[in-house]
Amino acid sequence: MHRKIDKLMNKRLLLGSLAALGALSSVAATEKKPNIIFILADDLGIGDVSTYNPGGKIRTSHLDQMASEGVCFTDAHSSSSVSTPTRYGILTGRYNWRSTLKEGVLFGYDKPFIKPDRSTIATVLKRGGYTTACIGKWHLGWNWHNMEAGKDQIDFSKPITGGPTERGFDYFYGIIGSLDMDPYVYVENNQPTALPDRVTEDKGLRFWRKGPTASDFDHEDCLPNFVRRAETYIQEHAQGEQPFFLYLPLPAPHTPILPVKEFQGKSGIGAYGDFVLMVDHLVGSILQTVKDAGIDENTLIVFVSDNGCSPAAGIKSMQQQGHLPSYVYRGHKADLFDGGHRIPCLVRWPGNIVPHRENQTICLTDFFATFADLTQTAICDSEGEDSFSLMPVLVNTDYTEPIREATVHHSINGEFSIRKGDWKLLLSASSGGWSEPTPGNREALSKLPRVQLYNMATDPTEQKNVQAEYPDKVKELKDLLLKYIWEGRSTPGKPQPNDNGNEWKQVQDFVLSN
Repeated sequence: MHRKIDKLMNKRLLLGSLAALGALSSVAATEKKPNIIFILADDLGIGDVSTYNPGGKIRTSHLDQMASEGVCFTDAHSSSSVSTPTRYGILTGRYNWRSTLKEGVLFGYDKPFIKPDRSTIATVLKRGGYTTACIGKWHLGWNWHNMEAGKDQIDFSKPITGGPTERGFDYFYGIIGSLDMDPYVYVENNQPTALPDRVTEDKGLRFWRKGPTASDFDHEDCLPNFVRRAETYIQEHAQGEQPFFLYLPLPAPHTPILPVKEFQGKSGIGAYGDFVLMVDHLVGSILQTVKDAGIDENTLIVFVSDNGCSPAAGIKSMQQQGHLPSYVYRGHKADLFDGGHRIPCLVRWPGNIVPHRENQTICLTDFFATFADLTQTAICDSEGEDSFSLMPVLVNTDYTEPIREATVHHSINGEFSIRKGDWKLLLSASSGGWSEPTPGNREALSKLPRVQLYNMATDPTEQKNVQAEYPDKVKELKDLLLKYIWEGRSTPGKPQPNDNGNEWKQVQDFVLSN
């Protein structure tokens, strides 16, 4: 049964205020629905954006301006603390651990991850009359031609299958994975743009893995190339009959860390800081392109990161220089601690949403329902199972009802945490990722409780584990996570199956054993 936005119950929270209802009505009344641009940074820490970290050493003036002109979410999270699962969550509105991916990320030769019958944000917006494009880093797998015969037998002259154009996007230009994952080949729609003519690798902060590299591929120019093409796309579609959705997953500031000459040395704290300033500058360029195209007030722009800052950025060195990429939060990329998944999240739509700092706890999966509601496009029970609309808080600064009942996080190691209100439960004695105590540090873990419970209001740095003092709270959060697992969703609606029954039962068993 379709969850039409004019019939949703208050639990779903879409029409939680008269302001939200008025904004949606005004969208329906306009001749053209708003364009949507979703910019996804790669491995950018919340403390790397100066509006979140005024004492930091990186001044992100364009992102700060975007924050002042829109909604700046201060308690926003990715569903995972690493790349592939977060991107799955963004595009499907569904937690990644419901899928076949229980830990880790995909690499450059992996098969398509999103099932062909699974709706994506692009699928839904196409249904709502949008033309859709993805320009940048995909990192959700596809089929290279003749891959079944082995990596050395791939025919790069032939089209790929199972890529973005078969997952809801009308147009695609980009790369299969991170900029440090081979093969280094651009694909436009389904066709590689050039054949590999050499093998490249680099090390240090510029690190990328050794692999085949196409004749038109230049690592240093990859980020600028994507932004140039995004700006061309915006210019070409600005006055089109259809509204457009542009998903722009940038490959930066993830390794290889490659600031162009203009930005080298600009931050004063090293190459990573310079690269962040380059990302900030390019986001500013995109914002200016939208203004110059005359579509500023009819374009909603989102800027987020897929997870926290990576140790590969040189976190310890930056900390010694007074810059904290995770701000005050514990941990970093890969972790269950907030530094792994608390992220910058900015939403700008001049004249339509009220600029303010928003303290609601939200998740990147929520943009699926938000965009559906924004465009009055119905979604069914098997779509966006973990997505709650953010429209009430985008248009109403006085909206105080919780958007989400709780939020589940997942680490690179496949471990879980769940946050409800001020309380956060980690179903692990470890970080679940790369910071100490790591999952492999048996000696340290043997001396620690099996779970961790923190009050994020009084202990946002996750230093005092109070699981022994609040056993009822531990049970409450564990039971809620089990409910979300059993029902196949965390939103109201008909229960849905998780993928691969045996594997998701292992998830259930993991929760029960902690």
